[in-house]
Amino acid sequence: MKFASPAQRRLETIRSHLYTSPADDQSSLFLNATASSASPFLNKDGYSVVLPEKPDNGKWNVYRSAKSPTKLVSRFQDHPEIGTLHDNFVYAVETYPENKYLGTRVRSDGTIGEYSWMTYAETASERQAIGSGLLFHGINQGACVGLYFINRPEWLVVDHACAAYSFISVPLYDTLGPDAVKFVVNHATLQAIFCVPQTLNILLSFLAEIPSIRLIVVVGGADEHLPSLPQGSGVNIVSYQKLLSQGRSTLHPFSPPKPEDIATICYTSGTTGTPKGVVLTHGNLIANVAGSSVEAEFLPSDTYISYLPLAHIYERANQIMAVYGGVTVGFYQGDVLKLMDDFAVLRPTIFCSVPRLYNRIYDGITSAVKSSGVIKQRLFQVAYNSKKQAIINGRNPSAFWDKLVFNKIKEKLGGRVRFMGSGASPLSPDVMDFLRVCFGCSVREGYGMTETSCVISAMDDGDNLSGHVGSPNPACEVKLVDVPEMNYTSDDQPYPRGEICVRGPIIFKGYYKDEEQTREILDGDGWLHTGDIGLWLPGGRLKIIDRKKNIFKLAQGEYIAPEKIENVYTKCRFVSQCFIHGDSFNSSLVAIVSVDPDVMKDWAASEGIKYEHLGQLCNDPRVRKAVLAEMDDLGKEAQLRGFEFAKAVTLVPEPFTLENGLLTPTFKIKRPQAKAYFAEAIAKMYAEIAASNPMPSKL
Repeated sequence: MKFASPAQRRLETIRSHLYTSPADDQSSLFLNATASSASPFLNKDGYSVVLPEKPDNGKWNVYRSAKSPTKLVSRFQDHPEIGTLHDNFVYAVETYPENKYLGTRVRSDGTIGEYSWMTYAETASERQAIGSGLLFHGINQGACVGLYFINRPEWLVVDHACAAYSFISVPLYDTLGPDAVKFVVNHATLQAIFCVPQTLNILLSFLAEIPSIRLIVVVGGADEHLPSLPQGSGVNIVSYQKLLSQGRSTLHPFSPPKPEDIATICYTSGTTGTPKGVVLTHGNLIANVAGSSVEAEFLPSDTYISYLPLAHIYERANQIMAVYGGVTVGFYQGDVLKLMDDFAVLRPTIFCSVPRLYNRIYDGITSAVKSSGVIKQRLFQVAYNSKKQAIINGRNPSAFWDKLVFNKIKEKLGGRVRFMGSGASPLSPDVMDFLRVCFGCSVREGYGMTETSCVISAMDDGDNLSGHVGSPNPACEVKLVDVPEMNYTSDDQPYPRGEICVRGPIIFKGYYKDEEQTREILDGDGWLHTGDIGLWLPGGRLKIIDRKKNIFKLAQGEYIAPEKIENVYTKCRFVSQCFIHGDSFNSSLVAIVSVDPDVMKDWAASEGIKYEHLGQLCNDPRVRKAVLAEMDDLGKEAQLRGFEFAKAVTLVPEPFTLENGLLTPTFKIKRPQAKAYFAEAIAKMYAEIAASNPMPSKL
């Protein structure tokens, strides 16, 4: 007798609860509400299906995409032969050889002009030369190669070369400080590193402390201007152009990787401690992008603008998707403040960004509307409300409003954007709705992390509800695990809540040389514990509501998730950035707020408050009182609990930045550093609370 394996039994259990309606040729999905239900029901708005975690376990708590309920996606559905990044690029070169691929406005002399382009075929030739050049210098298969510069065509050429010759690419944020760069170079034992003249100087400042480096390649540098190193240093410095020439004179055949081989080690910036190296295989990355492509398609007719750091998994995944679709990729000129100028010239159709920039676009448009006069302001509001209502009701909005109002706004981004993606942090539902109305395109939010090769979930096409991050990527399954100390359980009503856990072919292989931290995040059953708290909305859509990792306890024993509170307070017009602090010695929270200078100045003028500089205005008790009052109103609106309200606020004129050490390269607050940076202000606020409160703050 042949016995079924546990995996087969689970699959049969799943199949027994998934069948098509005899009256419906479109194969609508039916599923049991629980394993013990007597009759199935139709999930009409089913973006996800719910399955049992184990065949012999009665709890149905695992969610998968309704688009692939019985099998997790690991390859592109139309091209299952693509198993590695090298395969993906070869497919693109063979399919779209003459399509424009990589474009830049930056000329060789540093001036800015029109976009100049390389085709897919030309890029393929250059990547073979770069890979051969690395072999020429004795960098062998399996070696780690660093990329230490901002987005430009050479970045992707080097990345393709690494894939073709089985090197492991190790991106470094150009904003990393010397200590972090030194740590990554030594930890990953980099043998070669590509940089630009600006980052070369940083490397040279501690060259003696990174002994594994054998080759430094300077992109955009001329050989005659490169420094010469002592002969005994064991390090060669060459220009990118010279490496190209050396490679072309000694071309080597490819050394293609296998899907299970390591493609990249991505060092997460981290809000605490030293960077962690996330090990991702070719199979990981292909699975994630293949799953995402089931719902979001990039086309050969598309143009993508690349400005998000390529060192971040979000932009890396977008580039893999772009290659698969034969997309044209234009790079920004290197200055975010001039990004709108790049939009006007490139006129992209795909724009993937982060809430920070979308908020800036929102603020810019709303500010322009407010200053346009009463008649234009009313016209905009009528047009906006009419178009928004049509979108919510699933109708095509009237083209009349676009011609009259919105086409001028669309031109700000070049006039052709058909798809906007948002990730890395939560996007306000108000801003998402605003973008959909003003730009008339698909706007979708996703959720992911480096350890899952990028996307965990994303909004489905046609889903017009905002305020969530969609259904699971078809390449993974998701469950919520109880967090009793925060009162979140998967049995909560009306919505199950808990820590988001993910499993599937997108899960990383572990942290490089760090088994202990790998075990902390990855359990024995293959579930990755994200540290994020989510809930399931009707239809199987995931909503992020909290963060587990950054929680702390107040003196009275209440747990606090500061990021949730900060997200509420940053909606305040005065607040540009917010840092919430609390600890087990105090019973209340305090806030450090980096103010919006323009809003502050306008408000002060309207109140008749005189000041000499912004710092003086921030210290004015009347201003602090007004800001805290508005923050309180937002807290009540968001239904914060009493102990979640900040009881005091300090206003600061300077923003939290990478330069002052308060932000990570992905714009997350470094909490230990912020606590130390603002220690004096925090102590002063607690002293004020204690003096004004008959019940002492300290317990």
